[in-house]
Amino acid sequence: MNTAAAFADFRTYPLISALTAVQTLADRVQVTWADGRISPFHYQWLRDNCPCPLCVYTVTREQVLEIVDVGQDLIPSQVHIDADGCLYVDWQEGHISRFDPGWLRAHAYDEESRAERRASKPKASLWRSDLQLPVFEYSELMTDTGALRQWLLAVRDIGLTQVRGVPTEPGSLKLIAQRISFIRESNFGVLFNVQSKADADSNAYTAFNLPLHSDLPTRELQPGLQFLHCLVNDAEGGESIFVDGFAIAQALREEDPESFQALCEIPVEFRNKDRHSDYRCLAPIIALDALGQVAEIRMANFLRGPFDASVDDMPRLYRAYRRFIEMTREARFRLMQRLNPGELWCFDNRRTLHARNAFDPATGARHFQGCYVDRDELLSRILVLQR
Repeated sequence: MNTAAAFADFRTYPLISALTAVQTLADRVQVTWADGRISPFHYQWLRDNCPCPLCVYTVTREQVLEIVDVGQDLIPSQVHIDADGCLYVDWQEGHISRFDPGWLRAHAYDEESRAERRASKPKASLWRSDLQLPVFEYSELMTDTGALRQWLLAVRDIGLTQVRGVPTEPGSLKLIAQRISFIRESNFGVLFNVQSKADADSNAYTAFNLPLHSDLPTRELQPGLQFLHCLVNDAEGGESIFVDGFAIAQALREEDPESFQALCEIPVEFRNKDRHSDYRCLAPIIALDALGQVAEIRMANFLRGPFDASVDDMPRLYRAYRRFIEMTREARFRLMQRLNPGELWCFDNRRTLHARNAFDPATGARHFQGCYVDRDELLSRILVLQR
């Protein structure tokens, strides 16, 4: 439907149900849909969301109206459903608003509509050691937007994917990461080389085993996605290990709710320091979103500072911390696989904890390259591809 409401967004909104009746009340209108649902819309909300070219700039689709610039006691002089099926509101101030029924239904805030939207939001698919790893081909991801969309949905919902057939020339990783968006630079560079070296500024650049962790928990915002691309892997050992941090958090919530609560409430400081930088962040190990769902895991024992909690909280924190790490070591959660040249991991760094077994550099070369892309870029790319 081509109405003024089209200016409100770059997306289109299908007509789920037509408007059949509208009733004006003291501070709102109440509309009835063809499927029987009833949705109230306050006058303040309708005026605030007027999609006309005077209220929304048609080029950027961004609002120019600020609600404080219209009267607080908004009253329409006329409200009806017009010939196009739109909600037509003629305000006493002389302004006219028309609302596309598809857009209006998509943003209705009666309880049934809100519950419907919450139910339709993407949900994390929790996994354990028996995960059927999603595997994708590099050539398809570089040329086929359908394959690209499926890959990004797997990264979003499962949090761990593998790509095969990637060129093994140094720097090749940049091309596939940029199929999502720009790369996030850190103090380790745009692309970082994971190799054993004598002057290492991180345990990642040694041959040691690395326990399960998220990268850069020392930052206020941990990188969203991490890529690890294998160029050479002739050394013995060095297998990759992954666990779904969300699955562990959910199991902890069910099996030991007191420990879960402690890790959500008591902040822990993580530190990343070398000769030229010193990053520190104080935050809980488990972060919840606005709806109370697990949104982030922040963990790297080798980057953790001494606990700074109250005398009463210290035993509670140690009990919860020990239990969380114990769970990451349980076979039911762990997936282990060796990465071969031309393969890469792409995973949600704020969800999927990763580890590496020790390797023997005397038995052969081992060279990985890595980079980061923020989670926001992944979600934005998916939405654009879906439109």
